[in-house]
Amino acid sequence: MVTIQEMELKERGLLAVNRSQKLGRPILISEVHNVDSINPLAFFNSGRESFLGERFYWKDPKESIVLVGLGISKQIQSDQATDRFFHVEDEWKKFLRDSFVFNPYPENGLGPVMFGGFSFDPSKKKTELWSKYADSLFHIPKYMLTVFENQTFLTTNIVCTPNDDITLFEKVIAERSQLLSSLKENYEVRAANLLDIKEISPDKWKKSVEEVVSDVKEGPLKKVVLARELRLSFDHHVMAEGVLANLYRQQRESFIFVFESNGDCFVGATPERLVKKQANKVYSTCLAGSIPRGKSEEEDRVLGEKLLNDKKNLIEHGFVVEMIKEALEESCKEIILPEKPQLMKIRDIQHLYTPVIGKCHEDASLLLLVERLHPTPALGGLPKQEAVEKIREVEELERGFYAAPLGWADYRANGEFAVSIRSGLIQGKEASLFAGCGVVADSDSESEYQETRLKFRPMLRALGGN
Repeated sequence: MVTIQEMELKERGLLAVNRSQKLGRPILISEVHNVDSINPLAFFNSGRESFLGERFYWKDPKESIVLVGLGISKQIQSDQATDRFFHVEDEWKKFLRDSFVFNPYPENGLGPVMFGGFSFDPSKKKTELWSKYADSLFHIPKYMLTVFENQTFLTTNIVCTPNDDITLFEKVIAERSQLLSSLKENYEVRAANLLDIKEISPDKWKKSVEEVVSDVKEGPLKKVVLARELRLSFDHHVMAEGVLANLYRQQRESFIFVFESNGDCFVGATPERLVKKQANKVYSTCLAGSIPRGKSEEEDRVLGEKLLNDKKNLIEHGFVVEMIKEALEESCKEIILPEKPQLMKIRDIQHLYTPVIGKCHEDASLLLLVERLHPTPALGGLPKQEAVEKIREVEELERGFYAAPLGWADYRANGEFAVSIRSGLIQGKEASLFAGCGVVADSDSESEYQETRLKFRPMLRALGGN
């Protein structure tokens, strides 16, 4: 049982209401408490009854930080295609202006935090598939659990208006108490049975790979990443709680995320960081080039060595390294970059991996870094703009948040975004899974098709497939 001093919120809340009345606009009050240990999965599950459709979950690969949000105190969204990163940052700063933040702790991911992301390509023609997600969409949660290096914190965010009074805070206290008293370690999840898997236009996709190979050979394109979709059908509604628990068991070494919006749920376990900012340090990941895991230690080692010496994959990886280095240079005084890639081994796949660390300027903006880095050549291609235009032209799929930046930013300008691959969109009794591969001059359509089948496997397994 977690107990929190209730009187503090009432007293602080009245200060916020008073400021709201003076300024004539809504004001945020954010309160952080260091609490006893709470299981993040139990906290997420406890929000199903009152906050279904308004939850998020985020865990980094080392579990140094876990964020779980319930409810929406503020939503920042936009479908504008130009200046969308600047627009979100501007809205975020306006929302934080004149706010009351009661947070005595130095840890990241506390107090006001916005969680969400951007679509892959806001200029792509819209379909029904992603109709529940704006091209830029962020939620500032009402209640947020943060587990930071084994310490547990609870943030409460309330937006006060000039018409509010103490009853608002009494309601929040009652709701928060009910939430904390309803936590269950063993949450019963009814598993949905997979009835059907439909590949969306596989032959057409292979043909588009062959067309792009011809384009790359003629220039100026060097690489184009093409993605495709699987559509799954189930016997009843798929519960995000069950998929999240499966990902925890099966893909714990990845970024694990859930982002609900208007009844749909975007969920995944991605190995790929886009960018992390912590004070004056930035971290990014170059991840391109892949091969399956071996069935034995020796086979796994041989496959890994093959990948480390594969010319095609090394060239692809080099494109990503160079692009990320250039993207960070404008914001960083110094960049540390290993000379050669190493292997990142996850359950089904081995990747070529190069970590990047930069020391950034004081005024460096996390969202500006996201804008510069998205999409990396691993998700879009090279040259960047021409590759995105080619994807827009030939790809049947509307990617939405697939292969796009998803993550969080706190009020102190720290945060982290991953590239949301190995992911799926749950929609009631159906789900779409997404996977892509890099097409270069010597690509073979059947080989690329098989690579996407491998990349579907983590989410397919988490949803009850093989």
